[in-house]
Amino acid sequence: MNLEQLQSFVEVAQTGHFTRAAAQLHLAQPSLSRQISTLEADLGAPLFHRVRGNITLTAAGESLLPLAKRMLADAEAVRYEMQELAGLRSGRVRLGATPTLCISLVAEVLTAFHAAYPGIQLHLTEGGSRGLLEELAGGALDLALITTTEDGPGRSTGLRRIPLLTEELVVVSAAHGAHFGDRTSITLAELAALPQITFHENYDLRAATMQAFAEAGLSPQIVLEGSEMDAVLRCVERGLGVAVVPAMVLADRPGLCSVRLSAPRLTRSISLAHRGDVAPTRAAEAMQRMIVDTADILASVGAAGDALIVRAG
Repeated sequence: MNLEQLQSFVEVAQTGHFTRAAAQLHLAQPSLSRQISTLEADLGAPLFHRVRGNITLTAAGESLLPLAKRMLADAEAVRYEMQELAGLRSGRVRLGATPTLCISLVAEVLTAFHAAYPGIQLHLTEGGSRGLLEELAGGALDLALITTTEDGPGRSTGLRRIPLLTEELVVVSAAHGAHFGDRTSITLAELAALPQITFHENYDLRAATMQAFAEAGLSPQIVLEGSEMDAVLRCVERGLGVAVVPAMVLADRPGLCSVRLSAPRLTRSISLAHRGDVAPTRAAEAMQRMIVDTADILASVGAAGDALIVRAG
């Protein structure tokens, strides 16, 4: 068994077609077929069902696929680590983050990191916490910034987490609107009566707010459902409704005003996850330090001195 055979197997499994897989790998189809046959002979089990051109995985193939992906990811990490031995002049960091963190904490981190290490390739994956943890466990990411509303799998996949921040959720409205008046806080019951814009179901904070409404026996008045963060903020700025958002996204948004949510107060915790079974590359270690340092700065500054963001723990 070798890495080239594993790469061929993964490509066929993902495309479901030998011809397309061969084209993706820049191989002649007979060469690809020989690699798969040799791999099957080495393993002593067929990996694909081949019926009238329809290619599907056998039980052995299903078992091998996640292992092969992990082995290929680890091999690539080794190559990058070898490149870094001469110093942080080359290398790569694959960072995953939730959508709300991508437009706040991550933007600050990547700007500072690129300025300090311009030779390091940066790859950013945006997604929900649960999916990011799965990619991290499978070797597709080096680090993942997640929130606690979906971080359960991290405890069962050998991942380690560094608590970073506890962030308050606030209610935002258009700066020129009259939803809040002179109030500095609003109750959940008062919020339920206001026209509200909600996020896609894969957003962690949507689950948290909907659960709070359900536990209080309240039904929110939703005027727009299933939007991305940037679209939600733009619609709020134009007066379509209010939204519950993390305090961090208020930076550089003069078109928004906010009030704190009380009865109950909602918060979320932000953590940095990494694999505990593989030593990080030097570039990933540098990124980790940059993230922790940036989180410390955000916690010390807070949100305009209102202590909406604090250091975890």
